[in-house]
Order: sequence, then structure tokens, then C-alpha cells
Amino acid sequence: MTPEDRFNEHYKEGSAPWDIGKPDFNLIQIVTTTPIAPCNALEIGCGTGDNAIWLSQWTFDVVGVDSSEIAIEKAREKAAYANVTCKYAVLNFLKSYVEGAPFAFAFDRGCFHTLDSASKRQTFAKQVNRHLGENGLWLSLVGNADERLSEGPPKRTARDIVGAVEPYFEILSLVSSQFETHLPAPPRAWVCLMRKRRPE
Repeated sequence: MTPEDRFNEHYKEGSAPWDIGKPDFNLIQIVTTTPIAPCNALEIGCGTGDNAIWLSQWTFDVVGVDSSEIAIEKAREKAAYANVTCKYAVLNFLKSYVEGAPFAFAFDRGCFHTLDSASKRQTFAKQVNRHLGENGLWLSLVGNADERLSEGPPKRTARDIVGAVEPYFEILSLVSSQFETHLPAPPRAWVCLMRKRRPE
């Protein structure tokens, strides 16, 4: 079973622990306190669209992408119900170029950490860089290897993150937080805010 098939199964069964039905508090905190001004934004791995919808309500111009057709279908339904305009596309982010680039802000909640190899994580970082304009910002929520519970998202060390993103991004902040999920205990997360590096 491919990763796309596994994600589709979770969404089909309604068993995705990360699909919490509301925007992530880490995203809200960063956007409202940094602050990040409304702009052309990309959500990578948007799932059923709660974060993209929240950004749209804050007058961001949002494109959400995900590899799951079921998730995107639900995201479109939620956006219509919320009466907001979000653009959505089903695609493999590592292999595609998203229409609407360059973006000023990119967000992923748990996409980067699904990649098991250092080379794939660096490819992901390079792809995010490619989609951002000058001084573009990337906020990534990543499973934290300091988490001792066995369940939860894939876990990455701070070194895993830095090694992948450093060639393409300046790290503005890297702090420990939590993921809101349907799991009994909230798993630990890294919240990493980065700025696109200028070409050498």
C-alpha cells in the first residue's frame, strides 16, 4: 500500500488522528504574534482544510495541496460551508510545481516529518524554497524525537531538521511544543519558522 493509499484509508474511515476539525494552535500563535501579514500562502498536506480555511478567514490567499483525493474533497466542502475562497489541488508535492507560486508563506503540519531519509527531507526543503518568493517564510510542525511515547507522528531530531533545511532556509525559531490530535496524550512537536535564503 502506497503512502497515498494509507492516507486515503484514514480519511475514508475517519480515523486520522491528526484531523482535529479545527486550525492548529501553533499556526494561529505564529501568524498572530510574529506577526505574518496576509499574503499569498501555500499549505502543503492541507488534509481536510481547517488550517487553509482559517488562513483564508484572516484574508490570506491560500492554495492547499494534498496527495489524498478524499481529503481534498472534504476540504472543498468545508470551505464552501465556511464561505471562504481556497484553491485546492491533489498532487505529490515532491514531484509537482504548484500553480500560484511564488508564495510569501508556506505551512506544513506534519508533511516534512513523514520522509524517512535525510535526502528526501532535503529535497522537500528545496521544493519549499522553490515555491517561495524572496524572504518567503516557511512554518513546519514536526514530530519531536524527544517524545517518549511510542504512538504519535514520526519523530525527528533538531539535527534532522537543521541538516535538511540549512542549505535553503535561515531558521528564525525552533521551539518545542505539542500536536493537537485525537490521541490520549498530545505528542511533542517541533515548531520551526524559517526564512528563505537568498541564492548564493
